[in-house]
Amino acid sequence: MTLEEAINLLKNAVKDSHLNNQKHIDLTLVDASVRSEYEKAMMVCRSQVAQGLISDDDLNARLGLTS
Repeated sequence: MTLEEAINLLKNAVKDSHLNNQKHIDLTLVDASVRSEYEKAMMVCRSQVAQGLISDDDLNARLGLTS
């Protein structure tokens, strides 16, 4: 799975929080049968950040977690 594919998948699990309108990824929004794909996508994203290929800020912006 590429970073782009991972980001596009995870965008489906972004949810608004009731606390200060903060967005977050909520895997309870996805069907249990595909949850492992979302977990894999999260690992791909975190791996890219750990390797310094993308910053946390850029990743959060691309996921739609920041305004």
